[in-house]
Amino acid sequence: MKKYTFFSVMILFSILTVSCFDKSKPNYQYFPNMYESVGYSTYEESDAFANGIEAQIPVEGTIPRGWVPYEYLDTNEGYELAKINLLSPLEVNDENISKGKELYNIYCAVCHGSKGDGQGILMKNEKFLGIPSYADRDISEGSIYHVLMYGKNLMGSHASQVNAKERWQISQYVISLREKLIK
Repeated sequence: MKKYTFFSVMILFSILTVSCFDKSKPNYQYFPNMYESVGYSTYEESDAFANGIEAQIPVEGTIPRGWVPYEYLDTNEGYELAKINLLSPLEVNDENISKGKELYNIYCAVCHGSKGDGQGILMKNEKFLGIPSYADRDISEGSIYHVLMYGKNLMGSHASQVNAKERWQISQYVISLREKLIK
């Protein structure tokens, strides 16, 4: 008897629970804005500014906080000027060269090789041909930084992958590789 009573109560409870459910009205929503987003109209016209639009173009000649403009153009003349005039603001030390080696192995070694001899895995598999050894190039920290910034020939820009400090660290490491190759 107790057994049947228990099952009867469970069946009655199940029927009551299901009968109260309405698919058109879901249960209580804890974060309703996650289910039904509040629509906002961005850049609505307003009386706050003369042109009537809220979003404004930055004032001419201003730069974002923390951004330092790169003064050398993406031309052969810009490359030559960077090679001669551009100097690293970072101290040449083991920490910077070690970080440069780490970044070089991630971004550069596949083409240029781990020794800087132009024998990276892509060169060996003939995906890219004619990658020169650093020993054969007249390069400086400034020219390396410039090439990382803009790219040169088949090499694309790495400015979106590595920030300014990391470009200088890679430059320092490439110079150390070049010195080892020349010896």
